[in-house]
Amino acid sequence: MTDALPAVLDVAVIGAGAAGIAAARRLLGEALSVAVFEARARVGGRALTLPYQGHGLDMGCGWLHSADENVLARMVPDFGFTVDKTPPPWEGQSFNLEVTPAEQAEFGRAFGEFEERVAEAAARGEDGPASDLFDPACRWNGRMDAVSGALNGARFSQVSIIDYDAYRDTGVNWRVAEGYGQFIAGLAHHELAGVTVRLDCPVSRIDRSGPILRLETAHGTVEARSVIITVPTAILTSGALRIDPAPEAWLEAASGVPLGLASKVHMAVEGWEDFPKDGLLWGRSDTADTGGYHLRPFGRPMIEGYYGGDLAWGLEGEGEAAFFAFAQDELVSLLGSNMRKRLSAVATTMWGVEPWSLGAYSHALPGHGHDRALLRAPLEDRLFLAGEATAPAFYGTAHGAWMEGERAAEAALTALGHALPVVEA
Repeated sequence: MTDALPAVLDVAVIGAGAAGIAAARRLLGEALSVAVFEARARVGGRALTLPYQGHGLDMGCGWLHSADENVLARMVPDFGFTVDKTPPPWEGQSFNLEVTPAEQAEFGRAFGEFEERVAEAAARGEDGPASDLFDPACRWNGRMDAVSGALNGARFSQVSIIDYDAYRDTGVNWRVAEGYGQFIAGLAHHELAGVTVRLDCPVSRIDRSGPILRLETAHGTVEARSVIITVPTAILTSGALRIDPAPEAWLEAASGVPLGLASKVHMAVEGWEDFPKDGLLWGRSDTADTGGYHLRPFGRPMIEGYYGGDLAWGLEGEGEAAFFAFAQDELVSLLGSNMRKRLSAVATTMWGVEPWSLGAYSHALPGHGHDRALLRAPLEDRLFLAGEATAPAFYGTAHGAWMEGERAAEAALTALGHALPVVEA
């Protein structure tokens, strides 16, 4: 990575998460001047791995979803990282606590029938709250909303039928043993060696009133012919990044695709031998206000608690200690009072209050199932949005963001007259 900047950039990329890294990487090799501006002191965005006792804890994205189609999954070994193909524990309940195997199967059928109703409604063009398609008599609606907290960062009452149905999931999920965030950061440092990357350099305003775009950054004003914006939708709607004159269509669409919240608390556990490797415990089955607990991820002496939607927002509002206290209470309820002294907090995510995220990943509100497409539309053929929120089928994922960064870079190249030649069959 280099520091030199020309007087006027051909392309400025705002954000060095997966989308920004992919965009800058795609622009390499073209006869263009490119620079990346990142508000944080690190690359990776909402992909972050913290070192802990010789391994890494993923604070953001942790799974290579749809791994058999995932462009990043194919790159992991090429960059010296390790793919772990241990199946995820999501469909089980260790020790059969709270629910019997028969009840687990019943829940699976209920969720499958719910998703079938969602697909049928989406095919008819209906776009209300997905929760409208709950069976009111189903005992598992609370658990399904808890799952929605993990999948969408919000309850199904806040999730568009059309958007939820649009998500593509092949059911294959792998992990990066060294940490997904570490892999994304490694990609950036390896692939962007020749690109100017300014860290600790938030962009607060883009002036589009003249023929050249002017970016107001923490280190001064930068001019550019085109800009690829890869910040979360919440950064646009909060005004943390302002575009003047305001792009009303973008802002309205960004409001329709807000960030939900999914939070983690990593805990060390004494007597870890008592727990199965890569096991899972859900808390209560009758409410969305419960957590999922990944037991001994990668076989480590730890438990990873996971909380979504309203529960996560409420716990964040109380502070990091509230997550650990909630986890202790639920695990004591499930496993007995001695769990209180066996657990110790290691690390907690707080994406909702992190100023350059303001949430975890996006979900479309009811009635806004087509807003992601609106966010993908360029502005004046010189401003381009990209990120997980603009991904039509892989939203909420790092590889969706990566693909969108590449897509935005291609659009910028076309606008600048650098499109790849069409190869005829």
